[in-house]
Amino acid sequence: QFLGFAYKTNTTVRDSNICSTVTCDVSGVATAVSDCGPMERCHGNGSCVLNAMCSVTGSTVIDFVGRVQSVPDRCGYTLMGSLLFPGLQLLGVFQERRRKDVSFLDRVILQLEGAGVQISMEQGGRVQLDDKVLTLNARAQLVHGIELSRDQTGVTAKISVSNYTASILFDGYTTLIHVTGTQTYKPKDFDNIVVPIISLSSFSYFLCYLLSHSCEMQYDDTADSTINCNTTTEWCNLLKQAPFTACNKHINPEPFITACTNTLCKYPAVDGLKCQNLEAYARACSHHSNVTMESWRKKTSCREAFCKDRFCSAHEFCGERDVGEPSCLCRAIFASKYRSTGEPTVCQQSSTSIIMANCLLEDKSIDYSGLHLNDQACKAEMDNLTHMVMFKFNSNNTCGTVIMANNSQIIYKNTIMTRNVSTYGLINRHSPVHIDLSCYYTQPDVKTVAIEVKHSSVIQEITSGEWNYNLTMKAYTDPDRMNAIQTSNDIEMNQKIWVELKTDGLDERMVHVVTDSCWATDQPSPSGSLRYDLIIKGCPSPTDQTVKVEGNGLGTSNYFSFNTFQFSAKTGAVYLHCRLELCVKQNNACASLCSHNDRRRRSATSKYEDENPAFISMSWTY
Repeated sequence: QFLGFAYKTNTTVRDSNICSTVTCDVSGVATAVSDCGPMERCHGNGSCVLNAMCSVTGSTVIDFVGRVQSVPDRCGYTLMGSLLFPGLQLLGVFQERRRKDVSFLDRVILQLEGAGVQISMEQGGRVQLDDKVLTLNARAQLVHGIELSRDQTGVTAKISVSNYTASILFDGYTTLIHVTGTQTYKPKDFDNIVVPIISLSSFSYFLCYLLSHSCEMQYDDTADSTINCNTTTEWCNLLKQAPFTACNKHINPEPFITACTNTLCKYPAVDGLKCQNLEAYARACSHHSNVTMESWRKKTSCREAFCKDRFCSAHEFCGERDVGEPSCLCRAIFASKYRSTGEPTVCQQSSTSIIMANCLLEDKSIDYSGLHLNDQACKAEMDNLTHMVMFKFNSNNTCGTVIMANNSQIIYKNTIMTRNVSTYGLINRHSPVHIDLSCYYTQPDVKTVAIEVKHSSVIQEITSGEWNYNLTMKAYTDPDRMNAIQTSNDIEMNQKIWVELKTDGLDERMVHVVTDSCWATDQPSPSGSLRYDLIIKGCPSPTDQTVKVEGNGLGTSNYFSFNTFQFSAKTGAVYLHCRLELCVKQNNACASLCSHNDRRRRSATSKYEDENPAFISMSWTY
């Protein structure tokens, strides 16, 4: 038997049901050679019909026959031109994100030469017909002969001509071009067509290639020393393991693995990029062969794309500024032009203005809505399309401008600043801002003041009862706790940090460590006059929603995270103190149970054997 069909031993037959020549040897082992090509599927009646897919994910193109090509620059490229779909050109526009030397697919453009229009499928699920934004939903809308729809998977454009259909899906990261047909075409010779970068097969019914249209300057960038290519390769090879193996016989995973490693070996695994590579394969399999792998997200801990409805400006892209929080981040080349937060001051005869990029302000934990000039009534205005923030004043409304004379020059000076610290309460998580803008009649001047935060780790030896062990408290800048904060590091206000409390010398089978409480003071003493609680009775303080506690009471180490701050109207060091206890392991009795309402409930069965709980402290300095 072969694929459910029975064959006579020691025979060779052509089976039209599976479009294959089947050989059954004397032992009853059947092998088959398909009549269908790599871009076809069996129609079930002895004929092969078109069923091909091209994928573009990140900076990599996987063409209809599985060839892989990387986009080397920031260009507009023709992704598909077709004899089957006259007048249709499919373009892909690639832009950089966090690094200047790595490009990603940013938007997909359908050009309809006959109608003289173009449809642009963009980030955040936005679709534009020329300059008009279209409102789409799951119900297909016919626009110049193209069916457009939008659902949770992204935006789909479908075009049908004669017996052939092209379906183009774009989810903001990956585009899938799926071409199907109800009849077979004889191969045509394209030997005379010359296309740069990817050579065309002489037997192509349609094309999936890279043809540059508009290239910008290429940039180099320093290598990222945090990238471990071996770890990346292991991750990408998950495509050859269950549950992805259900698709391996339909779509070769190797091109997708190559695309995955090519990207992640030179670009950090942030903004959900690791999962995007896996999702590209899962989605291609679903569209091409109707194979759905429901459990792949659970196995890989990959969540749904988080930027589906986030619209960013041309100089921004959607990514994660804080873990799990979508934000519009500055593109690397745009950000590299500025030493501060925006454009130089614009001085005119009767007015002054300064434009700042909101993505640069947010990088410094600055909320533009809390900024004002000398006159607090003069606040910033942000353009909803470009996300550029503007301050301006003129002779009719001076906004508290100070006029001075210096060397026979008239100087107009104002200051962009944050509102009075007394409005923040006990703590403040936004960096204070003081930007002087001065207009001379000839030369503008912009100054900024940066804040530097210094952290240090503390190692303390503790003796408690019969156990001698070491306790270490270290701060990190990443949730995996790989990048420890050194004394030379500078950390921004309101930056999320992770603090790990780790022991060495305890038997985890017998005893667990519980972080009972952590708090900050303005003095080295744990009983300083100003106190701000982060952890209370093993649970996050209900007054601070940035605090998250992980693994408390589940082993000989645990960690928590919070956003850095300083005490309002105070300068100097902020000291962090933690109180720890040892707990004899009994089932899960050591674990703290924290409800969402009060965030402060602990298991009543916890038994603590340490009569002198440990205190450990660290500090950061402004």
